[in-house]
Amino acid sequence: MQANDESNASSRIRAEQVPLVDKTSKKDAVVQYKREKHQLEDLKQEMETDMHQIPINELYSRLETNPNTGLSSEEAKRRLVRDGPNALSPPPQTPEWIKFAKNLFGGFAILLWIGALLCFLAYGVDYAMSENAIKDNVTSNCLRRKMKNRSANYYLLGLENSFHRSKKEWRLFIAAWNLGIDDSAQWITVAQLSFIIVEELYLGVVLAAVVIITGCFQYYQEAKSEKIMESFKHMVPSLHNTVLYWSMYVIVVHMLHSLWNNFAKVWRDGKLHEVPTEEIVVGDIVEVKGGDRIPADIRLIVSHGLKVDNSSLTGESDPQSRVAECTNKNPLETANIAFFSTNAMEGTGKGVVIYTGDKTVMGRIAHLASGLESGETPIAKELAHFIHLITGVAVFLGISFFIISLAMGYHWLDACVFLIGIIVANVPEGLLATVTVCLTLTAKRMARKNCLVKHLEAVETLGSTSTICSDKTGTLTQNRMTVSHAWFDLNTMLADTSEHQTQAKYDLSQPTFRALLRVAGICNRAEFKANQDLVPVLKRECTGDASDIALMKFVELAEGDVSELRDRNRKICEIPFNSTNKFAVRPTLVSIHESDTPDDRSYKLAMKGAPERIIDRCTTIMINGKEQPLTRDHREAFDRAYLELGCLGERVLGFCDYTLPLEKYPPGFAFDTTEVNFPLSGLRFLGLMSMIDPPRAAVPDAVAKCRSAGIKVIMVTGDHPITAKAVAKSVGIISPENETPEDVAMRLNIPVEEVDGTQCKACVVHGSQLREMTKNELDFIVGHYKEIVFARTSPQQKLLIVESCQRNGAIVAVTGDGVNDSPALKQADIGIAMGIAGSDVSKQAADMILLDDNFASIVTGVEEGRLIFDNLKKSIAYTLTSNIPEISPFLMFILLNIPLPLGTVTILCIDLGTDLWPAISLAYEESEGDIMKRPPRNPQKDKLVNERLISFSYGMIGMMQASAGFFTYFVIMGDNGFLPLRLFGLRDQWDSRAVNDLEDSYGQQWTYSSRKVLEYTCHTAFFVSIVVVQWADLIISKTRRNSLIQQGMNNWTLNFGILFETVLAAFLAYCPGLDKGLRMYSLKLWWWFPALPFSVLIFIFDESRRAILRRSKRGSFVERETYY
Repeated sequence: MQANDESNASSRIRAEQVPLVDKTSKKDAVVQYKREKHQLEDLKQEMETDMHQIPINELYSRLETNPNTGLSSEEAKRRLVRDGPNALSPPPQTPEWIKFAKNLFGGFAILLWIGALLCFLAYGVDYAMSENAIKDNVTSNCLRRKMKNRSANYYLLGLENSFHRSKKEWRLFIAAWNLGIDDSAQWITVAQLSFIIVEELYLGVVLAAVVIITGCFQYYQEAKSEKIMESFKHMVPSLHNTVLYWSMYVIVVHMLHSLWNNFAKVWRDGKLHEVPTEEIVVGDIVEVKGGDRIPADIRLIVSHGLKVDNSSLTGESDPQSRVAECTNKNPLETANIAFFSTNAMEGTGKGVVIYTGDKTVMGRIAHLASGLESGETPIAKELAHFIHLITGVAVFLGISFFIISLAMGYHWLDACVFLIGIIVANVPEGLLATVTVCLTLTAKRMARKNCLVKHLEAVETLGSTSTICSDKTGTLTQNRMTVSHAWFDLNTMLADTSEHQTQAKYDLSQPTFRALLRVAGICNRAEFKANQDLVPVLKRECTGDASDIALMKFVELAEGDVSELRDRNRKICEIPFNSTNKFAVRPTLVSIHESDTPDDRSYKLAMKGAPERIIDRCTTIMINGKEQPLTRDHREAFDRAYLELGCLGERVLGFCDYTLPLEKYPPGFAFDTTEVNFPLSGLRFLGLMSMIDPPRAAVPDAVAKCRSAGIKVIMVTGDHPITAKAVAKSVGIISPENETPEDVAMRLNIPVEEVDGTQCKACVVHGSQLREMTKNELDFIVGHYKEIVFARTSPQQKLLIVESCQRNGAIVAVTGDGVNDSPALKQADIGIAMGIAGSDVSKQAADMILLDDNFASIVTGVEEGRLIFDNLKKSIAYTLTSNIPEISPFLMFILLNIPLPLGTVTILCIDLGTDLWPAISLAYEESEGDIMKRPPRNPQKDKLVNERLISFSYGMIGMMQASAGFFTYFVIMGDNGFLPLRLFGLRDQWDSRAVNDLEDSYGQQWTYSSRKVLEYTCHTAFFVSIVVVQWADLIISKTRRNSLIQQGMNNWTLNFGILFETVLAAFLAYCPGLDKGLRMYSLKLWWWFPALPFSVLIFIFDESRRAILRRSKRGSFVERETYY
């Protein structure tokens, strides 16, 4: 049998996929990978099966089952072993320690780890040298003999009783000897020499601590962000109370037994048993009733009014009738299959299981989603590019000057110190943490605007979006059917379809309109839920069909209390549409009511349904309150109105009534709804009402905003093409000036086939057309047409559309609300789920959740995403600028042979201290005016860090800052007697511990220790000068084009940032004890001011640059070279 062959094939595949440790090879792995890719491609295709079409007896034979007795217990066990349990496979999860390790060893951390290891290596070498010297008897004896000749100098080292001193003191002494200390005046204290020995260890520990602290901080920020997203979950409303939490696993692998009843009613061995759902197998005969969850994909054998809620699968909330007959060749649209994990809402049914577990429709979608690889987000790619760029620069400069140092005669350990200093100066240690914080702040801000971001990187991805594939229902529309037009008395009345309908006022003086309202209200099965009298009509919860609910609310708004109307017209009986009576193609409802007139004891028949069926049953029509014979003119007017409303994509219903003759149907008459004993023809036609799910009020403006921002909006819906096209035109996805091929054909009155579609700018593509297209044909449509609507699409087709957009180079955002949308949501660069109407599964698969289901919120999110990209550019530009004044001291130290102007630890105080808050504060900066008037950025060209940003930060502002630092350095050295010319070539003597009588420009002698105090004071002053010029750098970073006068200083977080870095710098400079730990020494007050002119110069320079930029044409030299 085919089913068995399929099952056996599946079993063989599963068996082949089990790795055998002793036989697995690289070739096997490649084969398995190709097999998985092939299976993934198969899943992307439309589901092909004939299980719903073949005669039911043939199905029993194929599945080897009996509809009356079911399977035997033994056969069920055998099939369970063969096919596996009726559940989806669980997903792999990333352990927390791996997440932590990525933060600890990713990005710039590797460079700093290398620096720390070099420090530890240098310390180890020094330590080993002194250890070996102690163990060397010859060296020890030599030292003892020399010390006997200089016993008077022992006290300088604290080694009066040197032959009884500790191993540590001997090591210090030997280190001094190795350093060339041979004169009593050159001896230094034990404390100073201890610091010299552990200098490398100290720096290595600091670098390692920096990496660990920043890694922990980034991990903490990510974990905190996840908790923030979790805390937002209470903000996500749930439309369907029957859908339980699916949040324990990713979409593909939900443990479905937690979502449904654990048992199902199954026929086994001729008896009805309650069997655990995971033990259900193909061929089982199951029974379901209202309130049950469908335990597998089943084909209905018997249905008694069974309706299912497919919202967890499709996102459409209307209950769907299930029958035993096949109604569509497409297995996803036929009414004789009930799908795994959907809810039975009412009625009862009996069916045969055709698929279980991973082979169900739900399983196929889940595995399709799980098989899709999520690529790097745009911001992740940008950060990787930035890290590679800065790492390359750091390694190149570090190695270059390491080689230069060796060539100039420096010891290799000294060269290592230069290498470490250059690496530390190049690496913006706090930048990745800054990016994480900035994204977190933006995520919080977006949540307040109804965009809940689940992954931080999705914040910027939305801003990079160039194409939005939007669902129609609930996203572009209000997700509720609303009466839009009423046709009566041969005229069309426009109803209020606004979201709140505050202007809904109707003329009840028209008798025909009142009669139409009466039938719409009483021939209606919808009900308001209890205790909602104080709730606005449009917000009341209801039970019933969407069309009935729309009519009931319309009547409530137009005439008043529907319940009172129904009390006056008490229902006697009704005949709903079903497969037996088949009154119409679409649902037709007939009901008999008592008259609402006290003196009238006759019964009133009310009927609604498909307009053409309703008018066929009528012989008269009500015009202006009077009943008239239904003429040809009336039929033509009806046809015109019906066609007009239908072309608007609206759902149209016809209404009629009839007064049953009192003498034939007296009070108490026994109406029979099975063998109908009352007339269903010769009725009185009242009119038409049309309904539509109207567009949200904010959507047209949002679509227009997308167009001005260069974002292409594509509608992808399962709705009818006419409805989809009407909504697309009403919201602006298809603009009035653009025609589709169908529009051209209608205008020219020619067949659509004769229209050259390539000359049109808009098109509507039906799912059946899409099914026949090749990838190249689909790519052409996506790339050629500016305005596109895809209608009647399947989940696999939605995925193919997303992939086609990505092949055309677009960054794609996709909206979805059902399980069927999850593959497209995962494939997209950013998947957006609906918070209200969306299934919990789609929310799990998505990167972002719209809390209000409003398309306009997506546009708000795009704006926020673009803003954070701009602000990250500004933050990076601000942070990188200080790299030049941090690197240049080491370069000048080597090239000009001057005392070191800035220390490594001081650099860390800038990168992880004074620069951190100001860099984060730029995330709060308001957008510049053109943010939504420019096209989406090109990921290949518009990088987060490009050559212009590097040129601006390093070559312009950075050089000015370095000049400020060196000017401050020379001023302080000059104040202390060392004029600039005296400093050149002084480094060897300056750093020699053997020189304690170095003369300055005025002949004063400086000891080693006093020189080092002056050097560290210069480090502090250089550090302070960087802070001073960073004031101006922070202010100019607020805007890339606008004037600061236009941008303003309203960012109080940034204003506080200036104060913060100033106070922190003062604290580090003047706090007692930091001269020991960080080598920070107190400054004279006026030493803060030498850098101030450079700060003013930076401000004037950049304000002038931006003024020229604003006055220049696009693409001018200034823009090409300086606009980052």
